[in-house]
Amino acid sequence: MYSNREKIMLPMKFLSWLIAVSMILLILSSLSLHQFSNNYDNSSIARSVFNFILNNNSSIHLKDTNIHEVGFQVSGHTMNMDEMGQLHGSVCDQSRALLRVYMYDLPSDFHFGLLGWKGNANQAWPSVSIPNRYPPYPGGLNLQHSTEYWLTLDLLASNTANVDRPCSAIRVQNSSEADVIFVPFFSSLSYNRHSKVQGHETASVDRMLQDKLVQFLKGRVEWKRLGGRDHLIVAHHPNSMLFARNKLGSAMFVLSDFGRYPTKLANLEKDVIAPYKHMVRTIPISNSPSFNERSILMYFRGAIYRKDGGAIRQVLYNLLKDEKDVYFAFGSVQASGIKQAGKGMASSKFCLNIAGDTPSSNRLFDAIASHCVPVIISDEIELPFEDVLDYSEFCLFVRASDALKKGYLLNLLRGIKQENWTKMWERLKNASRHFEYQCPSQAGDAVDMIWQTVSRKKSATQLSVHRKNRYSRSHSS
Repeated sequence: MYSNREKIMLPMKFLSWLIAVSMILLILSSLSLHQFSNNYDNSSIARSVFNFILNNNSSIHLKDTNIHEVGFQVSGHTMNMDEMGQLHGSVCDQSRALLRVYMYDLPSDFHFGLLGWKGNANQAWPSVSIPNRYPPYPGGLNLQHSTEYWLTLDLLASNTANVDRPCSAIRVQNSSEADVIFVPFFSSLSYNRHSKVQGHETASVDRMLQDKLVQFLKGRVEWKRLGGRDHLIVAHHPNSMLFARNKLGSAMFVLSDFGRYPTKLANLEKDVIAPYKHMVRTIPISNSPSFNERSILMYFRGAIYRKDGGAIRQVLYNLLKDEKDVYFAFGSVQASGIKQAGKGMASSKFCLNIAGDTPSSNRLFDAIASHCVPVIISDEIELPFEDVLDYSEFCLFVRASDALKKGYLLNLLRGIKQENWTKMWERLKNASRHFEYQCPSQAGDAVDMIWQTVSRKKSATQLSVHRKNRYSRSHSS
């Protein structure tokens, strides 16, 4: 016989079991609705069911069910859906991505072949399913212009199951479904490694690849459709795509700056400024030295004698070299140069970013990774993601004409109180994640931010196309 307490517990256990079964059926039903919605555009029904479960902290744990087969994994409290409609660990929902990107299957000579990669028979691309097992990009100065590499890896990862990444961009297999056509040419690496004529060659490998690329693109239906305006070409090194850029100038470029481009060829209206890949080690936010732990007021290490706009470096060197709390010296990436620069920046309150041969340099992003408040002395500089980031919150901008005045910089920086510096430092630490390249990409990192910027540029491109179509169709009808 059951005791009175046991008699009470039996219905409660049954009720708990019934609730659990009901929730399982609810989830499975929502998945069926989700599948149904792919054809009938009623996805809000399925999403509302999932949102109800997520918002009410369901503790249901389903394992080894057919849920995984349709691209969802439910694991109790750990289940999380990002703002783009992706359950972490699943392939992105194409209909929810900011950008649908078609990537040309160019021969490996244009991309990973430049890294020495050779795929198996019928293998066009390396696998990205296992982190850090894909072909590595060369180190040293090559690495700072590796944007092309990270974007390509991210597109490959977008079609790879169980890779946890944001759904800002997803690769599609049909160009007619794409918002953007991506050209996977590692142009910066091609310039750095193959721009010199070797032996009996009449033209460099870099020149030949550019010529072949122009011929390929000009013959494609995708290029002819909009004259290349929906194509995305990465030319981050200022000397990359030197021979092809004029012929492909209608495309959207991903650049480090506009220093070596005429305004008609490259401008903020259609092109994207991307950050350099920083060379120094990223300082964890929790271990970032504070104001009193940074003994150096102002830091600069790099080439001092530069041409063009970089001549200011020599003048500033003569003004600042003998100041006791200033480190201003020649330095390079040779030997332990990167390590020394990282150590110096992490010991400094302010890091100078001075125009060199071009308006931008990797030094700015080294300073950001070191949480050393950047002092930007480059009147013509364009900055990544400035339409959504307010750099004045974590950087100081000084006009070149002011910086050259004796005592101006020192008085400015010494006059900034600890409280104000700390506010900038806190904002800098929070912003630093936007300048990190990685695979898989993460929400708000450099790769994700670039895709979001491309999405915003796409609207301007569409406006231009639509305006030009105002009368052309009526005249042809």
